[in-house]
Amino acid sequence: MNLLSIAVLVALLPLAGALIAGLFGKQIGRSATHWVTIILVAGSFLLSCYLFAVIVLLGHPPVEGVIYHWVTSGTFHFDVAILLDHLSATMLFIVSFISFMVHIYTVGYMADDPGYERFFSYVSLFTFSMLILVLANNFLLLFFGWEGVGLVSYLLIGFWFKRESATEGSLKAFIANRVGDVGFVLAIAAVLTYFNSLDYHTVFSQVTNLTGKTMPLLPGVRVSVITVICVLLFIGAMAKSAQVPLHVWLPESMEGPTPISALIHAATMVTAGIYMVARMSPLFEYSQAALSIVLILGATTCLFMGFLAIVQQDIKRVIAYSTISQLGYMAVALGASAYDAAIFHLMTHAFFKALLFLAAGSVIIALHHEQDMRKMGGLAPYMPITYLTFLIGAAALSAIPPFAGFYSKDAIIEAVHLSKTPGAYYAYLCVLAGAFVTPLYIFRAVFLTFHGKKRYESTVYESPWVVLFPLIALAIPSIIAGGLLIGPMLFATPRLLGASIFVLPQHDVLTALSAEYKGAEMMALDASKTLAFWLAIAGVATAWIFNLVRPEWSTMLKKRFLWIYEILIAKYGFDQFNQIVFVKGSRRLGEFFYKVSDLIMIDGVFVNGSGKVIRLFARTARRIQTGYVYHYALVMLLGLTLLLGWFVLGF
Repeated sequence: MNLLSIAVLVALLPLAGALIAGLFGKQIGRSATHWVTIILVAGSFLLSCYLFAVIVLLGHPPVEGVIYHWVTSGTFHFDVAILLDHLSATMLFIVSFISFMVHIYTVGYMADDPGYERFFSYVSLFTFSMLILVLANNFLLLFFGWEGVGLVSYLLIGFWFKRESATEGSLKAFIANRVGDVGFVLAIAAVLTYFNSLDYHTVFSQVTNLTGKTMPLLPGVRVSVITVICVLLFIGAMAKSAQVPLHVWLPESMEGPTPISALIHAATMVTAGIYMVARMSPLFEYSQAALSIVLILGATTCLFMGFLAIVQQDIKRVIAYSTISQLGYMAVALGASAYDAAIFHLMTHAFFKALLFLAAGSVIIALHHEQDMRKMGGLAPYMPITYLTFLIGAAALSAIPPFAGFYSKDAIIEAVHLSKTPGAYYAYLCVLAGAFVTPLYIFRAVFLTFHGKKRYESTVYESPWVVLFPLIALAIPSIIAGGLLIGPMLFATPRLLGASIFVLPQHDVLTALSAEYKGAEMMALDASKTLAFWLAIAGVATAWIFNLVRPEWSTMLKKRFLWIYEILIAKYGFDQFNQIVFVKGSRRLGEFFYKVSDLIMIDGVFVNGSGKVIRLFARTARRIQTGYVYHYALVMLLGLTLLLGWFVLGF
């Protein structure tokens, strides 16, 4: 079996699991459903490991091929074709591994749920959509996977559809992503217009021919075609990867079951935008303006969404806002042209963020689905494995050496520091401040959940092994993955992602950074010489003091700076703005069109008006029909006279 066939099988195995669970789950029962889907996803993961080893580790040349011809329109041919290179093979490994862990975890978490089989079907279908998105070698198939991920996320976030908050959350996610998709579709249309192809290879090979080409944006205003395409592409990425201001849907995705929160936030939907921008690096490298937009919005997302995590009381929402903040770090790396660092952080983040969500889910199970941290506390002695794994995830997220997040986050901070892209200094200040904010909110969650006094009455037990096994499996790479991969991914020649990433020499900050790299061990040992390290330690210490040593200080600060606290609780007013402008605004616009267009124009003028005209004409014509012959003769004579007069005078 060749590599292309194996790649197709990687995607089709989860699809087969989704179909079996969805169509025959009730017939074959719960046990058979989870065994079938887990085995098929495990097969997909093992094949992904093989492809990763062959393509990435052994350096096999990239392969691509057409599976079948999809659509023919005039001279255009659109194919279901896949590209297997270093970037796609790496993403296959990440997505399939996280999905495999989530499938196993789901057996324990969803054990008592009546929608058990349906959930397994959705999760497998979600995995299939993401794998197709990753494997696509053209924009059309990419869009197919892109929309598939969006659709299934709607189903999963609203899985408990009898809860109003779940249906609202799923609808919010769906609408926010459709806003981004408008930009994405326009970008694809522009690519087809100017490149006459949607194939990656064809488009990327022609980029230099269009670097000087402009298009009219406003009367008298022309902008670069490449910039317009890149900005539109990033609008799509902003929605999928929850960048300000299209981030509002991601916290609401917490209304879905915890396993899907882990899958959405760790390795699939939210990372799709980061992957797409990295894949489009041959386009973005030729647009300084687009890189600046990515850099500035990413930095803003990184810092200001981290602030929101500090005031959350729901343990899952703390981790959700953490995800948005970390996606900001990835976007900053993309804007600084450190695409390899963005994918590196995507990988380490997938491990420790899935770990944090699943560990939080373990706590939620033990406390009978309680998610408010104010009703937790003192859980460490009762749930030692959950506590240890959550602590590992928190340390990795906080960039404490030698955990995985330290290497990827530190590389991004240093890369931004060296970047010359406009907005880089602002971004550097934001990511540095984020180094303090991140441990502050995540260790606040650690201390409120596992330390201090018990604030619950129920008896607590450690979760079953079907829940704990994925935690342990994710904790291992959360510890060692960063140190093992930083050299090959960022500083080797060639880098691990190879030619999948394109960077212009003047933007190559990682090459400049490599002069200071002396190995993963020395990087960890020298961490104490960096400002980011001491900011992280300060964040942990602050969380410890304000939540365990002097909790009254937290209340005092809240009262002293109540206006700041209220701004954070209101999430900077984004939800209120959307509610007033978009929800109420669209409703009022609809009412206007209903009253003016429907009632007045259509009903009043066209429907009722035409009826009134006909009725008036009929009433007038009825008076003419008298029944007297001489009246009809007079009308005929008058008509003949008018006709003759027109004929004589006209000629």
